[in-house]
Amino acid sequence: MIEVNCDPKMDEARTAEILQEIAHDKMGGWLSLPRKFDMGEFVRIKEAAKKIQEESEYLVCIGIGGSYLGHRAIIEALRPKSETKIIYAGNSLSRRELDRALGKVGDHDFSVNVISKSGTTLEPAIAFGEFKKKLIEKYGEEEAATRIYATTDRKQGALHDEAVAAGYTRFVVPDNIGGRYSVLTAVGLLPMAVAGVNVDKLLEGASEAVDSVLEPAAKYAWMRFGLGEKGYDTEVFASFEPATAYFNEWLKQLFGESEGKEKQGVWPASVIYSTDLHSLGQFMQEGRRNLWETIIDYPTDETNAKVVQAVRVAHTEGGIPVLNIGVPSYDEMGFGELVYFFELSCAISAKLFGVNPFDQPGVEAYKEELRKLL
Repeated sequence: MIEVNCDPKMDEARTAEILQEIAHDKMGGWLSLPRKFDMGEFVRIKEAAKKIQEESEYLVCIGIGGSYLGHRAIIEALRPKSETKIIYAGNSLSRRELDRALGKVGDHDFSVNVISKSGTTLEPAIAFGEFKKKLIEKYGEEEAATRIYATTDRKQGALHDEAVAAGYTRFVVPDNIGGRYSVLTAVGLLPMAVAGVNVDKLLEGASEAVDSVLEPAAKYAWMRFGLGEKGYDTEVFASFEPATAYFNEWLKQLFGESEGKEKQGVWPASVIYSTDLHSLGQFMQEGRRNLWETIIDYPTDETNAKVVQAVRVAHTEGGIPVLNIGVPSYDEMGFGELVYFFELSCAISAKLFGVNPFDQPGVEAYKEELRKLL
């Protein structure tokens, strides 16, 4: 079970009230998802993953933000074994990066998983156009369509309509789950299954977390809120495993998009130790005291464990509040629990700050300005 080393001042009645608010929110579907997953969809996901593994050397995952960060985080952390390798595209507007992805596929056999609820987000739309063209040139239109897997809205949208017309295999982005909370939906499960992640164990870990993480998640959320109220405006997620760098990136999106509204919230940052002790260690030890450190304490070897201990002592003595989140296991079960823990803590924390955890109006504002310019 995940353990949190803090004892904040909590309002149990407010916590219970927040949980009810989340459960009844139209975007709160992730709360019960691990135990209410559509098992028919789950079987289809695993069947599609097997087909992709059998006929493709690469799966190109096209998506941005919540459409790729969560599953990339778990794939890179676990580094599972699969003959089919994952390539990511559509997460920037850099032509160089797109050309690199196209070049990496080269003449190899490949399939595409395009992940977008609407199908109109610019970055993935451009990348999908390029890879669809490459598929058609290599296989012809009929076979190309069998190699495209669209994870999109159940009923509507540009990608949904194209997928129906062209006969792509379709998976659902649930209406009641937003992108950054979608790791445990088809958004994340299909690419993870292709990469070799044991998705049964992942969902099992998340399912067990539904009961086990409520108390630690609430404690962590109340501690974050209390520190924020005291003027600590930056949280530094610290990991001691380089392979978890993308998990930190998912955390930054999760907390940044959920809390950063109405001039509220805490700025999420991250470091990988011991590497960053030799670049940011000086600032952490003696810089401005507007930040706190949240150590994600994965099971590790003895030497790394000593580094964790040394950092915790040095930074605490240097005047930094240091929280410790103890992760029970570095495997699919552990990451399933960890994903659910952070989703729940984040939603509670955002509610404590008085903002909606599930919208992102600032992102929509940027998109609208970009549409005008283009």
